Amino acid sequence: MEIPPFVVDTAATFTVEVCYASDTVQFLRALQVAPGTTIEQALALSGVAVEVPGIDLATLQTGIYGKKKPLDTPLRPHDRVELYRPLIADPKNARRRRKNPPVTSAS
Repeated sequence: MEIPPFVVDTAATFTVEVCYASDTVQFLRALQVAPGTTIEQALALSGVAVEVPGIDLATLQTGIYGKKKPLDTPLRPHDRVELYRPLIADPKNARRRRKNPPVTSAS
């Protein structure tokens, strides 16, 4: 009997997580993957592109535990694959504005 390609031998797999968050959506999915699975393959297996409306995987950066990584990076057990949205504001400039608020003149 032939085993369907989507059935994975759990003895030779390990768990990773794929996560994405925006102001309206949070996505977290645990996956069982085979050794040699890449970030790109984990993203496809997770279904994040289907479940999160408007997400464009081609434009988002990826990483593992806060460190940016390319899509062809092989995963290790217990890795958390993260999708990073572009920054809305430069954090350094935002801190400067909070520290030195603009002075308003009273007329």
